[in-house]
Amino acid sequence: MGSPNDRRDFLKQGAAATAGLFAAGTAVGKAAESAETDHSQSQGDGFPRMHPGLGGPIGSPTDRGKLVAGLRAAGQAPVNVIAPDLKTTWGKMVNGVRQFHLHAMPVRREVLPGIWMDAYGFNGQFPGPVLEMYQGERIRIVFRNDLPEPTTLHSHGLELPISFDGIPAVTQDLVKPGHTFVYEYDVHQEGSFFLHPHVAMQEAIGMVVPFIIHPKVAFEPTVDRDFVLMTQQFSMLPNAHIPNTMSMDWNFLTINGRCGPYTTPLVCKLGERIRIRFLNFSTLHQHPMHLHGHTFWVTGTEGGRIPETAWIPGNTVIVGVAQSRDVELIANNPGDWVLHCHMFHHMMNHMVSQVGPIIRQKKNDPGFQVPGYPQMMKGMSDMKVLAEGEELPFDDYSMPMTKEDMRKINGRREVQGMREGWFKGVKGLFTVMRVLPPDLYDKVMNTDEPVPPNSSTPLNPPPGSQKL
Repeated sequence: MGSPNDRRDFLKQGAAATAGLFAAGTAVGKAAESAETDHSQSQGDGFPRMHPGLGGPIGSPTDRGKLVAGLRAAGQAPVNVIAPDLKTTWGKMVNGVRQFHLHAMPVRREVLPGIWMDAYGFNGQFPGPVLEMYQGERIRIVFRNDLPEPTTLHSHGLELPISFDGIPAVTQDLVKPGHTFVYEYDVHQEGSFFLHPHVAMQEAIGMVVPFIIHPKVAFEPTVDRDFVLMTQQFSMLPNAHIPNTMSMDWNFLTINGRCGPYTTPLVCKLGERIRIRFLNFSTLHQHPMHLHGHTFWVTGTEGGRIPETAWIPGNTVIVGVAQSRDVELIANNPGDWVLHCHMFHHMMNHMVSQVGPIIRQKKNDPGFQVPGYPQMMKGMSDMKVLAEGEELPFDDYSMPMTKEDMRKINGRREVQGMREGWFKGVKGLFTVMRVLPPDLYDKVMNTDEPVPPNSSTPLNPPPGSQKL
């Protein structure tokens, strides 16, 4: 295997060639894919950017796409992060200091269509807005407490002066309701962090802010898209709208403040290099986050970027409570791929008595002869769309949905062209990563044109694919 410089030169040349190919407007067709495949087979070190494949031999720069650069040229500033369903901000430069304003306040969030949660958050939402900055900058956070109780702000994982660590009594006095406290320090680290109070019950009711420190020049291999996903869990019983912060159980699991299928998909172009930053702010549980259809490399933790020699390939990464994990991949497998926690009970919504599983709708069902039947979650897969004023029969436990609820699910541009009924298979700590050919991506994301269902994932398998 060559030296690090040899590998970097190889990747720069590959990235430049790829960028030139796309700039010239070359269509990605069967002939191009065939030529690419032939090159990969003859050289033994290529990586198929436009279709699935392993690439070079183990240990090579193109091993499972490890050091294959994105379509952006090297040496540029990093791309801004994308946080589906959350706001992002770079703040404002004030006399050479990057300044942010954070207001702790009660917030109301629609975690599923028609299901609202009253919680605590920042600047009108939970999680709060994603704060972005560059490594080496001085930042100032003007923090105002608009809660009815005292609180603080802790910069989780940051190496900073002790007076700004935000620990009640130990490092500072609690910030009283209606009062303001200014946190100001230099950020010499880089990576995926978050802010939260150091008051346990306030943390359990939603209070967290993603905090992303970029290097001034993007890491190589360069990425084209940089997603942030914050996971949380809550206990909110039937007919309640406030989480029980003292509960040792849970029934709502959110990504960026929403449960699947209300989570907005991650949309990218076929061939791009993607980074996904997982941040886990759940009360109790780790989350083995699993991506379908792709192999990624674990490239960072809450301690910053991992040396490339220690990157680990996989498609599932365990993110413990209060941890972050960055993964990177080449999106080379077109379609709509689910991304979810693989703990089975985390793949369901509102798992509570008379709402969750094991509800028997029928009398004399022959399935009752089998112990444990039924284990079908009564939720989106058994939903019924009701007309205004219509109610379910007393013995029907299907999930009722209004036309407005369905509009909220299917009316977003990010879901246009997905398979009909896609939302029935997306629940709980679930979202979707869409890998779209450039022309379909542009139509979905850059126009208002209608996109027919089943455009990105076929409704039926290709002929012959089910032969035994």
